[in-house]
Amino acid sequence: MSLNVGILSIQGDVQENLLSTKAAFDELGIHGNITQVKTPDEISQLDGLIIPGGESTTIGQLSLVNGSLKVLKEKIENGMPVLGICAGMIMLSKTADDRVVGKIDQALLNILDIKLQRNSFGRQQDSFESDISMNSIGILKFNGIFIRAPSVSDVGSDVEILSKFNEQIIAVKKGNVIGIAFHPELTTDISLHKYFVNLVNSSKN
Repeated sequence: MSLNVGILSIQGDVQENLLSTKAAFDELGIHGNITQVKTPDEISQLDGLIIPGGESTTIGQLSLVNGSLKVLKEKIENGMPVLGICAGMIMLSKTADDRVVGKIDQALLNILDIKLQRNSFGRQQDSFESDISMNSIGILKFNGIFIRAPSVSDVGSDVEILSKFNEQIIAVKKGNVIGIAFHPELTTDISLHKYFVNLVNSSKN
């Protein structure tokens, strides 16, 4: 059975996620299509979606303008797996504010019952790398690359915490929805993309 995985291509690390997902398909022996998507029609055809990092306010506003946000929310609520990376996790959240400017006004999907803070670890010059673990999904060691990363300050009872860094929550999961603060597509380690592709495959089958 063929899988259709999309990368929301409004901005961010689109190409890097395409390559990482393709490598995951190849390593798992799974056939399918990996496409850049941005319109409601394109999103409606998907079995799974990656929302890459970028500027979350821009991603949210542009998605809102072309109607993609509504379709995306419906697809996720109906069980489509989604991986939100950095800005993508912000889009999936219930509430978000900024470490510097406080409350922000942007379109959120309100899928994950989490409260998070943008730029939690500092601005661009404070980007860093650190080994992290996500033991509950079988990833014991992963090189986390953090770029103006958010962190989660509060989670609902139905949200699983996958990982913390310095006691700050950096990865969460609820059903088929995963939100992470770091950028796996910027590493050579495709274990998280493989986990997500397996999630999409299991969901479809």
